[in-house]
Amino acid sequence: MPHDLEQAHGEPEELTIAAPEKALRPLTTDEKLAVTDFDVNSRGSSSTRVVEYNSTPVRQDNGVLSKLRNLEAAMDKKLGIESQAIDRKRAEDRSPVSWHSQLVMGLLWASGTMNVSCFATGFLGYDFGLSLKQSILIIIFASILGGAVSGFCATLGAATGLRQISVGRYSMGWYPNKLVALLNTIQQLGWSAVGCITGGLALQGVSNGHVSVVVGIIIIAVCSLAVSFVGLRAILVYEKYAWLVYFIIFMIIFGQTGEYTDNKTPASWGGPTLTGYILSLFAIVYGSSASWATIASDYYVHYPADVSRVKVFLLTTIGISIPTSIGMTSGAVVAFGMNNRPDWAEAYERGLGFLIKEMLYPNRFADFILVLLVLSGINMNIINTYSAAISCQQFARPFARVPRFLWTFACFGVIIALALAGRNELLAYLQNFLALLGYWCTSYFVIVFSEHYYFRKGNFWNYNLEGWNDPKVLPMGLAAGTAFALGVVAWIMGMWQTWYTGPVSALIGDAGGDVSNQFTLVVTAVSYIPLRHLELKYIGR
Repeated sequence: MPHDLEQAHGEPEELTIAAPEKALRPLTTDEKLAVTDFDVNSRGSSSTRVVEYNSTPVRQDNGVLSKLRNLEAAMDKKLGIESQAIDRKRAEDRSPVSWHSQLVMGLLWASGTMNVSCFATGFLGYDFGLSLKQSILIIIFASILGGAVSGFCATLGAATGLRQISVGRYSMGWYPNKLVALLNTIQQLGWSAVGCITGGLALQGVSNGHVSVVVGIIIIAVCSLAVSFVGLRAILVYEKYAWLVYFIIFMIIFGQTGEYTDNKTPASWGGPTLTGYILSLFAIVYGSSASWATIASDYYVHYPADVSRVKVFLLTTIGISIPTSIGMTSGAVVAFGMNNRPDWAEAYERGLGFLIKEMLYPNRFADFILVLLVLSGINMNIINTYSAAISCQQFARPFARVPRFLWTFACFGVIIALALAGRNELLAYLQNFLALLGYWCTSYFVIVFSEHYYFRKGNFWNYNLEGWNDPKVLPMGLAAGTAFALGVVAWIMGMWQTWYTGPVSALIGDAGGDVSNQFTLVVTAVSYIPLRHLELKYIGR
């Protein structure tokens, strides 16, 4: 592969500004955002390139945002605080990485998924009245399917040098993609709230109730903020090693609780009602793994453009699905163990942290494990908070002028508010929130996948990467916006939540069953492809 995929339609003519007696200096972020002088021809290529250097004096903006961006740039230079996070990472600016550094593609997600939140989600099969065997099988296959969705999206990062939301502009279009950025922000903030709640519950348990869940939530949020504030470099270093600690913890949980679990009691339901609960649990677990799809490529932009996409897909899929299955299965084993251990069920009524403390032994060792599990929420929150801040920068051009670290602080405040509001109803929060994540991620995946393989023939030469930030070059998004809207209708028709059951979902058994993802996939694919053909025919981009 050539050194830079940006030359998709031939080498563009360089835009130069003559000033022979002045030294070249890098453009500021404001100047880069302002340069969108593309001459788009019928093929969609550009005859000018966004300049990376400017040799003429430019009037400086002395406003507050400009000063804050200068501060961010200074912190980047001295402390490694990542600035200009949404800018495209060009191939020539990236260096080859060793094979063991490439393992971070999988280890990153392993650290982000093996946590108390994942453990708590494993209780839902028990809560739905399924058997242990059914719960474990659903967890494994739904995790693999959701992980594969995220794995595909991850393959677009290194090849383009763009964050996931920016990649979406080539299929969703300039304006509909802003809605995706908003939904992604909500999703990441919601996940971070889950991490804070479960971490807070664990901290409450280890302190014997002396530390409230509220204090625990704030502690988890502050620790997550510290790493997210620094940026991608610190995240990759932290997540590269954190997974091992939690893998050992979950193996200990299996070892100490497995003998008590109930693997003989059959499901409480049969026939269509059983099918409905199976579909609903599948949707929740799938949504848990597929929700990484909208941030996956954020963590691959520093890899060489020619890195194996097969390797990226496999490591990401495995890195999400296996750790997720481990964490959720351990939760299922403990949940069904409550049938044989009434003392566990009594402790669970007091809170998840008290249950963990009750089921592990000896007591001091249980306290030590709980302290580590409190920290596990930080692993997930670091990733979510970082990507949420990047998504905020893509709501509109003015939002991109706000430094990433300010968005990180704003997300921090929202996460605490959400966690405090949902701290008393964790399972209901998981049941409703995680299923909703899968719905729109399925629509996003279908549109991006169809655009890449059907319309762009799976070839990055067919992407005008120079125009990633120019609405005149990118698709208008009429096809994607319409298909996405029809997908919303499909969500509503097939969803199954505590507060609403769709008309299609209600037809399955006595309690209903969640079929939104299946319905959404079909409706989005069937509508997007013909609409995109029409958009290309009459608009040309």
